[in-house]
Amino acid sequence: MMSSGYCDGISRRNVLQAGLAGTIGLSMPELLRLQAQSAEQGVASRDTAVIFVELAGGPTQHETYDPKPDAPQEYRGPLQAIDTCLPGVQFSEYMAEQAKIADKLVVLRGIHHRSSSHGTSSHLTQTGYYLRDARSRDNDMPSIGSITSKLRGSNEPGIPSFVSMPRSMRFGRAAWLGKGYNPFETGRDANTKNFTVPNLTLLSGLTPERLNDRRALLKGFDATRRTIDTQGVAKAMDRFTSDAFEMVASGKARAAFDITAESDAVRDKYGRNSSGQNCLLARRLVESGVTFVTLRVSSWDDHNGIAKRMQAKGPGYDQGVATLIQDLHERGLDKKVMVVAMGEFGRTPRINKSAGRDHWGRVMSVMLAGGGLPGGTIIGSSDSNGSVPKDRPYRPESILGVLYRHLGIDPSMTMNDHSGRPRYVLENREPIVELG
Repeated sequence: MMSSGYCDGISRRNVLQAGLAGTIGLSMPELLRLQAQSAEQGVASRDTAVIFVELAGGPTQHETYDPKPDAPQEYRGPLQAIDTCLPGVQFSEYMAEQAKIADKLVVLRGIHHRSSSHGTSSHLTQTGYYLRDARSRDNDMPSIGSITSKLRGSNEPGIPSFVSMPRSMRFGRAAWLGKGYNPFETGRDANTKNFTVPNLTLLSGLTPERLNDRRALLKGFDATRRTIDTQGVAKAMDRFTSDAFEMVASGKARAAFDITAESDAVRDKYGRNSSGQNCLLARRLVESGVTFVTLRVSSWDDHNGIAKRMQAKGPGYDQGVATLIQDLHERGLDKKVMVVAMGEFGRTPRINKSAGRDHWGRVMSVMLAGGGLPGGTIIGSSDSNGSVPKDRPYRPESILGVLYRHLGIDPSMTMNDHSGRPRYVLENREPIVELG
């Protein structure tokens, strides 16, 4: 079984605890109240969404989207290159399903930055800013999902705006934006037997009728408060409490998370594994009105035995994400929903003594799809050994810029941090010219 931790000593449990620390103590009305300011921000109103597939640990470029079949063996690695549906373009062998739909993908092979630390690099790829303390477990800056939650909100009432499966990305939280913009976490993989999501079902013995009775009681209290309220506070509390009831009682959110509503044939097509079922659930969520979904595909920290490790995780990830992209096209969601698959860095060009590859921020590959992007596009390249960008180099912030623009959020916007200092959504806003 592959480890779920990182080589820097921070375990998945540590990350989970850090994520929970940001949400404990918030009631559903409080969460909704804190998220409701988005309408006043002047952000373009769009029915668009993003699915961010976090390849946690840092995927190898050689064994995914940028194989080097003509390089010496110590650079080429143990896997074979295979042809895609695009003439002259090859992927690595465990990306076979994506190779079949490469005409629907955008692959950037020259993404780069200067860090090879998990923490610093994860914070960069999820916020657009380096982490100041590489050992920190807390966000310095808000994640893209949290900013989206604040500025856009959800696409449907009664639906969360920002969902993470099974838990938040390593730095996928809200920082100084406030706890209300942390993600709604499923807490478990959608492949789990009898999968359900906490907090979306009524307590045992509490029927919809009894819930409505409680709503009436709350309205009575709110009416009393309004007689002495001169600041509109009671009215706002009534609104947000009503929204919280709506999320639990209307069943819309519960239905969106109900993966058992999908046929066995569809679930089989995505793959009966964590990657596949989480991809399927992500599609259900954006279709139901969630604006930003993240899902973690872990265990890419391949310092040893890269061939076996890729064999263990590669096919499941490949099947799940390829089926997701194909499904979005078939359902007419390919312009509404943008998919990105990105880790924090690439891997060293030379195979190490443990038959693996080590951290390498100098070049990495990133896959995009949907959102109206021109499919079948390969942007940039790395050198003959996969060491550094050869042409069309871009940084991770440019990828985040593509996502923000798809969501109708101007990356040059500023928001005040906890000290009152205005902070840009992105300071580095270099556009990817090939994507308009």
